[in-house]
This record gives sequence, C-alpha cells and structure tokens, in this order.
Amino acid sequence: MASELTMLGGRRTVQALLSLVLLICQVAAVLNATETSTQLILSNDRLYTAVNKSTGAVYRISLDGQELLGTLNYETPTPGGATGSGNSGIGPYLDCYCIPSGFYTPGTIAPVWTLITGVDSTKTAYGGVKLSEVYPATGQLFEQYWFLRDGETGLHTFSRLAYHNKTTPFLRNLQEFRTLFRPNTPLWTHLSTNEKQYAPLPSKNATAHQVTVQDATWYLGNTPDDEYVKQEANYFTKYTFQDTWRDHKVHGMYSDGSTSNDNSTYGSWLVMNTVDTYYGGPLHSDLVVDGIVYNYLVSNHHGDGTPNITDGFDRTFGPQFYYFNKGAPKTPMSTLRADALKLSSPTWNSAFYDSIAQHVSGYVPSSNRGTFKANIDLPDGIKKPIAVLAQNGVDFQDNVLDTTAYQYWGDIDVRSGEVTIPAVKAGTYRLTVYGDGIFGQYTQDDIKISAGRINTARGKWREENAGTEVWRIGIPDKSSGEYKHGYEPDLTHPLHPEQYRIYWAVYDFPTEFPNGVRYEVGKSDPGKDLNYVHWSQFGGKGNSIRTTPYWENVNNWTIIWDMKERLIERKKLATLTIQLAGAKTAAGNTDTFNASEPYANLPYTVSVNGHDLKPWIIPYYHSSSCAVRSAVICYNIANKFTFDPKLLQKGTNEIVLSLPPNATDYESALLTETTYVQYDALRLEID
Repeated sequence: MASELTMLGGRRTVQALLSLVLLICQVAAVLNATETSTQLILSNDRLYTAVNKSTGAVYRISLDGQELLGTLNYETPTPGGATGSGNSGIGPYLDCYCIPSGFYTPGTIAPVWTLITGVDSTKTAYGGVKLSEVYPATGQLFEQYWFLRDGETGLHTFSRLAYHNKTTPFLRNLQEFRTLFRPNTPLWTHLSTNEKQYAPLPSKNATAHQVTVQDATWYLGNTPDDEYVKQEANYFTKYTFQDTWRDHKVHGMYSDGSTSNDNSTYGSWLVMNTVDTYYGGPLHSDLVVDGIVYNYLVSNHHGDGTPNITDGFDRTFGPQFYYFNKGAPKTPMSTLRADALKLSSPTWNSAFYDSIAQHVSGYVPSSNRGTFKANIDLPDGIKKPIAVLAQNGVDFQDNVLDTTAYQYWGDIDVRSGEVTIPAVKAGTYRLTVYGDGIFGQYTQDDIKISAGRINTARGKWREENAGTEVWRIGIPDKSSGEYKHGYEPDLTHPLHPEQYRIYWAVYDFPTEFPNGVRYEVGKSDPGKDLNYVHWSQFGGKGNSIRTTPYWENVNNWTIIWDMKERLIERKKLATLTIQLAGAKTAAGNTDTFNASEPYANLPYTVSVNGHDLKPWIIPYYHSSSCAVRSAVICYNIANKFTFDPKLLQKGTNEIVLSLPPNATDYESALLTETTYVQYDALRLEID
C-alpha cells in the first residue's frame, strides 16, 4: 500500500512538474523579458517595449506593429516650455525637480538594472524592469519600475525616491516628481483630459507661427485654419488641459487613424487606478496632457504644498498604468477612453500587485490594507458629498507635512449617507466630509484602519451656523467656477471649452466692469455680475492684450443689500464668511517667504458701511497660482469676519471687499505680477 502511495505521489509530482514546464514554455512563447548590453525588452503577443540602458527611458513601444513613440528628438528646454531632459520620442520615464540645481532624469550616471520575471497568483506571466541610481552629489536614491503582464497592453509603473543623509538632514523641497510618455510622431492627433475636455493637437504649422503671450501659453491665431484654432481656441497652453484629482481617472492622447499604418485608431492613456501615494487630496490639480502624457506624482503648479526631502525620506509612488489600446478605423476617442476607464478601480489587478510586491520596495500589499465604511448623517440640501481619509490631525490639503501619509476618498450616497473605501493602508487618519451647497466641512480624527478588516465610523454633520442667514453669494463647492468666465462654455468654438481654461487675459476686466464690481444681493447674477477672479490690478506683464497695468475700479468690489430693522435689533454679533477657492499672494506658488516682497502675506480688507474691519492676512504658505494657470479650484482657505451689528443699518447697506491697490510681485517667468483671490462662496449671518 505504501509503495502504491509512493508511486501515486511520484506520478502527481511528475505531472505537476510537467504542468509547470508546460506553463513556463507557454510563458516563454508569449511573455518575453530579456536583457542585452544596450536595452531591456518587455513584450507579449501585442505590445513591445524596450528600455534604453544609456538614457534610463523606454525608447521603443509598438502595439500590434504600430510604433507609438516615434524617433528620438532633442529640443533645448525653454522657460515655461517642456522642461526636463528636452528629449522626446521616449517614455514612460522618470524625472524630477529635486536635486540642488533643479531638474534631473535618472539613468545616465551609474544606473543599476534589474530584469524581473515571474508568474503571479492568477498564473499570469509578467516581466519587469527596475532602474536604480544614486545621485552622487547628494546620495538620493531613485528607482523606476516598469511591469508588463501577459495579455495586457500597458505598463504598470512605480517610482521611488529615498534620501538618507544625517550630515545634510534637509536637502530641499520635492518640487516635481513625475513620469512622462513623450512621443515624437505624427501618430497622435488629439488630447483628452476627461470626458468633457478634449481637442485636436495644434499642427506643426500652427506651433511654428505661435507667439508666446505668457509662460507656456501660445497665441495660435496666425493660423486660423488649424483644427485646434477652429475647434478649441486661439490660445494653447498646457494648463488648458489640467484637471482636479477628485473625479479624475484617465487622461491621454488619441490617434484618429489618419496617420496610422492601416487607419486604425489608437489611444495612449495614463490610468490613475490608485491615488493613495499622491498628495493634496481630491482638491489637488495638475497638468495631465499637452502632447506629453504626464503622471505628476508631486508638483506645486497651482500652489499646493510639496514635501521636504529630509533625512529618512523614502516614498514609493504608484502603481499607475500607462495603457495603450487600438480601435477599428473611425472608432471614436470616447470609446477608447471608456475602455481605459474600466481599469481605474483601486482594486483592479490587486492580485498582480500583491505578487510583485516582493520586487517593489515600499509597496503596501493587500495584507497590510483594510476596508473603510462610514455612515454620515448629512446636512439637508447637500450635493456631491465626499469622504476623505488623509493625514491625521491636519487639513488634507497639507498632508505633505507627513511624507509617509497616504490618502483616499470616495463619494457618499446622498440618501443613505454611506461610503465605502477599499484597500486603505493600515494606520490612523483624519476623516473629512464636505459637499456642494454646504458651508464648512466635517472632520473626525483618529480613524483607525486595521489590515484585513472592515473598519467602520459614524458621524453627524450640520452646516456651520452663526445665526440668521442674511444672504449668501455663490455655491460653496470649493471652486470659483460658477462666476463669470468660470465653468461657462465658450460658445464661439464648436468644442465649447469652459472659459476658465482659456488664457485669462482675453476676458478684459476693465472693459467688462468699467465701473468695477457692484453686486446687488437679490438682483445681480453671480454668473454675470461677479468675475471669477478678484484682481488687485489688471494688465501689464503676462497680458499680451492689455500690456499696461490698470488699477482703477479693480481692487475694490462692492456688495449692497437692503435690511429691515427687525433683523438688526437686539443682535449681538454679525459674521461674514469668505471662502476662497484660491488666492495668489506675492509668494506665487512657492510657499516661500521673501522679505523683499511686501505682499508675500496679503492683507484682505472688509469695510462695512465705511467701517474697516481687522484685515485678514492671507499667509504666503497659502498662496496659489490658480486663474493664470487655467484653474478654478486650488488651495482652499476661509475666514470669518465678525463685527458689531450696530455697523449695519435699516435700508441700504454696503460691504466693500478690498485687495491692496497695485499689489504685485516679481515674476521671473512671463506671468502676471498682480495678486488676486478667487471666491468660492460668501455669506452674511447675524445673531
């Protein structure tokens, strides 16, 4: 009997070995991961990719035989233009603005290459390439990972930066950290930010005749027959195609087939299937595509904080997925984008990521993650409520303060108040809840997430209240989009882009508001009578249309309304709430104090019927570069002005909202020097 069992066991062992050999043979026939003296190749039956050992970048990608990158090209980087190495015809690759002198692209000094092969828990073969390089002058360690699975047509990417130096414990800020797919081929014909914002790429003829009007902003009106000019705008800037992270899942480029080998359509997409290793929460916004498909892991383009590189810094960003797909001739861009969107769940491919965790330093596998579920008693009238988990004890916009912190968010069901967020790294978080139409937000600290469990929380949130509401202006939704030139579509172009996305100078404030802003509560229309930006001055540097600064009737905005005596009698306190979707002080987007700039800390003044209240000093570290970089959601801040109701009167009342006149800063780039604020919403209450 024992011998029979031994024979049976032996047969099973042989069968298992034969099956394994067969599987390996099948893998070898389809998934290819090889290394030569000059390159590392990852390919399967549809996608071919090659990483160049001398540049640290992917330099060959083809899908079903169609080359997607084109030929290597070099253009000298220009201020405000395509920064970094200046090379195109490459990517995805890693670069940063993070060494003492600025930009750096790893892979050219002393790279160490590792070729990875394996079979994941779903019995799917994969191959990977790891680039590791130490920057000699500082000791910073850079790592970039690319993985390809059999049956997929995209690259899973991770990026790591580590710094261990007790001699120089503070190096600098991590100003930019990004990966880029940067082709040099006529294949790509269109840009896609999201389902609403897309456009044809400007032609080479259009860009050859462009006029630079602002940092990274071109006037293309010299080529009126160009498809971009006809369909989108006379101006092109990389900021037109920026987006806010909250609902952002996929962006990229599309080929309409007119330039492909067989008229097939193609897509090159960055799928943000995870967001937990970014910073800034759902209000963060950034560049996504402009002829380059970006994955901005860290940046301060719109003024968000950036982490400091200090002794012990070690963070692995990702995964995200560079996905390439193909459609039959005339397949619309929306179809290829929808295909990419299917891959945007944070739990998509989690089994694969768990399998490769052994190869990716710093990646947190499912075994160290849990699920968060909450039930929130929401205030009446709320729309689009959202729950955010981020660094404990601080505003989620500031979660760079803890460089190890992770972040998550999910939409709350309006009716039930329920929200579920999967795959949350074990740890302690602050829960923040906010939504459209409601002033303020709800926070709860010390939310503990344990791995392998469903972690629950409950909360009750009611809108901020400081008495009887006299009036409100705008919608508290963290944006200035509801005001003039915000979300309003441009009806002069067929694609109807939202107006805030276009070069701001075309909306000439002195022409549209020759007597300044005078808003009458109950009669005026926020979408027509309040600008999406409150400027200190208008014109001058960065404004190619009004080249001379203008400040008459610009910096003071007046709000008037009537009050009945009964609303004032026997009242003790009046509260004016100002919520800003962004504010630019003389600090710009740097969060750096400069003593030579008198408006680094910007005084914002309110006058009630001729009586000035104590100014709100907007600090330099809350400064954004928002409207001039085509955004209406930046670093949100708020202030409550309280005053004696005796300053109010029966009949007509007047509040003047003021920035200092001609409050400017020095700008090294071609940008407007004025300071400004962008309103989210305003409300007056009395108690």
